Amino acid sequence: MSHRILHIENVKREFKMGTETVRALKGVSFDVESGEFLTIMGSSGSGKTTLLNMLGCLDKPTEGTYMLDNVNVKELSRDELAKLRNHKIGFVFQSYNLLPRTSALDNVELPLLYNPTIGAKERTERAIAALQAVKLDGRFDHMPNQLSGGQQQRVAIARALVNEPVMILADEATGNLDTRTSYEIMSLMQELNHNGKTIVFVTHEPDIAAFSTRTVMLRDGKVQKDSMNKHIRSAKEALAALPAADDY
Repeated sequence: MSHRILHIENVKREFKMGTETVRALKGVSFDVESGEFLTIMGSSGSGKTTLLNMLGCLDKPTEGTYMLDNVNVKELSRDELAKLRNHKIGFVFQSYNLLPRTSALDNVELPLLYNPTIGAKERTERAIAALQAVKLDGRFDHMPNQLSGGQQQRVAIARALVNEPVMILADEATGNLDTRTSYEIMSLMQELNHNGKTIVFVTHEPDIAAFSTRTVMLRDGKVQKDSMNKHIRSAKEALAALPAADDY
């Protein structure tokens, strides 16, 4: 039984720049149900980054309502926001954001260190399970510089999964990767989504958005288009159709 993970209603965000008021979001509304795979697209200046910061509970709306898993974000204190972020959202970034002199396993354990109810043994068990879920068996002790870009992004996805969040929020998570590796990551995302994970994926690449079930297009701080993807591409098939690595 699905339920609503995100509810955004008439969200506005304004910033003061000297004497000017910049209206980054001008009344954005949409919902995300559990188990959806939503991409958010928009060119530079569309309000995409501002919306991402809001979805990630790094910022609050000037006006409007943002509910995350039935919690009204606007009413929370800074500490409450941090707690909500850590428990409800798994972040995946374009630049991976891994600690450089720390093993894959320790990087994945990191979010659990902020959860006092989880002991060391359970932390390790959950981190191993998350790395196995992203097919990184045998890489637990590797440092980020011993991993390829795609493998580093898999560690980042495992870290996003380890707290069992209600939503994975990915910011241009394929932006630094070549086509083959991008499709590998999207194949993993589709697999996680098929297993019930709710994914909100910010991208500027239409071919990446085609792997999702729905796309919200932003323009000038408003939703220009919100549409279901009628022809969802299989990343696994797209990957198989690429030329062999030697020719690529």
